[in-house]
Amino acid sequence: MKRVEKKTVLTYLLIAAAMALLNFALPCREPLSFALFFAGIACGLDPFLLCGEYVAASAARADLYAFLSALIQAAFFLVVTCLYRRFRRKIGYERLLFALAAQLPFIFLFPHAGYALLPLSPTLQKLILGAFFVLMSLLFEGGLSAVLHRAFRCKLSAGELVEIALMWLFTGMGAIFSLGNEFFYAISLTALLFAVVLLKNAAAAPFAVVLSFPLCVARASLIPLAYYAIFASAMLLVVPYGKTAAALALLAVFPAAMYLDGLFARTTLEIVLTLISCALPVVLVLSLPEKLMRRAKKTLLFYRERTLPRIAVNRSRRAVGEQLFEVSSLFREIESAFDWKEPEDGSAVKLRGKLLRSLCDGCPSRANCERGGLYASLDKLIAVGKAKGKVNLIDLPVELSRMCQNSAGLLFALNKHLEDYGRVALELEAAREGRQLLARQAHGVSEILRDIALEQSEEFVFSDEESIISAALAKEGLLSSEIFLYGEGVNETVSLTLESNASGKRVAQILSKALGVPLALSEKIPLTSDRACFIFRRKPCFDAAFGIASCPKEGETASGDTHSILKIDERRFIVALSDGMGSGEAAHDVSDHTLSLLESFYKAKMPSETVLGTVNSLIAFSTEETFSCLDLAAVNLDTGIADIVKIGSPVGFVLSGETLQVLEGESLPMGVLEAVHPAVLRVELKENDFMVFMSDGITAAFGSSSELCAYLSRMHPLNPQSLAEEILRNALERYHGVAEDDMTVLAVKLTKSA
Repeated sequence: MKRVEKKTVLTYLLIAAAMALLNFALPCREPLSFALFFAGIACGLDPFLLCGEYVAASAARADLYAFLSALIQAAFFLVVTCLYRRFRRKIGYERLLFALAAQLPFIFLFPHAGYALLPLSPTLQKLILGAFFVLMSLLFEGGLSAVLHRAFRCKLSAGELVEIALMWLFTGMGAIFSLGNEFFYAISLTALLFAVVLLKNAAAAPFAVVLSFPLCVARASLIPLAYYAIFASAMLLVVPYGKTAAALALLAVFPAAMYLDGLFARTTLEIVLTLISCALPVVLVLSLPEKLMRRAKKTLLFYRERTLPRIAVNRSRRAVGEQLFEVSSLFREIESAFDWKEPEDGSAVKLRGKLLRSLCDGCPSRANCERGGLYASLDKLIAVGKAKGKVNLIDLPVELSRMCQNSAGLLFALNKHLEDYGRVALELEAAREGRQLLARQAHGVSEILRDIALEQSEEFVFSDEESIISAALAKEGLLSSEIFLYGEGVNETVSLTLESNASGKRVAQILSKALGVPLALSEKIPLTSDRACFIFRRKPCFDAAFGIASCPKEGETASGDTHSILKIDERRFIVALSDGMGSGEAAHDVSDHTLSLLESFYKAKMPSETVLGTVNSLIAFSTEETFSCLDLAAVNLDTGIADIVKIGSPVGFVLSGETLQVLEGESLPMGVLEAVHPAVLRVELKENDFMVFMSDGITAAFGSSSELCAYLSRMHPLNPQSLAEEILRNALERYHGVAEDDMTVLAVKLTKSA
């Protein structure tokens, strides 16, 4: 069984109600419902249901001939529609002829005495009314098509809006003449209150004017138009405070308007029913779930916004994200290809085979050695040789030295083979390390691409907060033609178009107040001579200030210490202090090279473990013995969390008020071993905290860590530069003014964002 959607049921119920009301719109209850019946047929609605509703609506007149007229018209269109469906054709312009032909039953059967004001016969008047019905049918067709197929999907044309207004005019008049003013008030005020609550802008005012048309025509007066304009204005004035405020405004203004209209001079029943007609919309709107209201508001927002550019952007982002995922998978496969598990080492078996071929093939005692199990002793000797790199007499197993007649030749041959084996092993180890390095790089690139793919795959959706931003800007006299809010949390971004001379600082304050989060101008892109795109991003909780003080070793022109302060993005930065082994130009080059590598990797947002392992391998591969000590801190300005890496470096410190925290690591310098094992610390910096890194030239001047801690505990610095300079000055004094080593102090202070 075919499932019937709720929307379809509601559509046919509303059409049936409208048909019934339309038959009361004209003074003599002429069947104006024919216009809506014809419009439904032309729009492709079910002809059987429409015919049934049309015939049922004609029963309102309670006249046999009126009923027969409607029945013949319905049967005529049902036959025409079925024939067209049978031959799989669509009704075209000939539908106008069918509409004219369908007026014959009305002209000859419908009971109509005629209007006394017109000096025409009733039959001629019915001819004119028939032509009027055909004209209304064409207009209703356009209005119904717009409601069914275009409303809330795209922007309606002026003609379509007029056609919809015309449908409302006659339907509303039918409601007034059949059910009274109270019913009309209940329907129209509900629609107006919904419009004000959902739109929250001046668009509700012309909507109120259109709602008043049926009452204006029924009374032949423009006073209802003024009333509805007042209703809309009063609600729009307080709707920023919520839908309850708008509803209360309607409850306050409506009785006052009705007092001016003379309501309280009528019967008690009329007074009560009229007031109830205002209270019912208020109760209905206030009782609707917020989820349903948000859904309706989102639909209207989508209808008002320019959707195509956002859809195009989302499609492009999705395509880029999918491609990046594929490339990420490719690098993951490359990682797997280079990081394959090496097979078991069979070098011992190969060495034994070489020894047997070179020494034992021509030996007459070989058979006795095989029976005596000397091959096991030979394997023991080979294992010792692989471990030591060579063998001598004391390494010979007892059984082998007793039974082998050429033990000296055996040792000589094995050492020669071990020498060849060592060269091959070095080449294999270098190849293995190269594969691991490439695998780590492929892993890092894969992770970066995957993160970018996830970010790019996130779609830009419409946000209710965009209307809040628009209202806040308009309140301050700033009009933005386009507003675009995307991202969540710390990545929240607002893009909008404004006049080029608009103050970014002022706009940031307005947006921050409207959204409840601190925003700052990130970028301003000129669009035209007088328009620009302003991009605002969430302001980090903290800001940072830096201080550096340095002095090279006495007699050297360059310091072996180098430092780096790098902004990764708007919310993170890294600071690093590197100390190359030794002093002078060579140490400076090592230190500078280490920091350059680290900066490049962190800019690419590679994982920390990949960064440290790769940089260590690259330094270890150097042809010279170049080592570097390192202090590195990656700081998050939103949380104050600092991830600190210490590799072979002296102690660092965090000064927090009266508290001194020591940062210490025990790892060797980078490049000393094949795999670096850094000391990784995590500290949470607070407002006005200082973080201090020093090279070993500074710490050596104080003699011990305890003396350095005691000195720093007595300090109460105001800014990082003065702190760094004071520490360097004191260290130089302890060296009696002569720097015995390269000396550098790097200080960072965290402050609250302005």
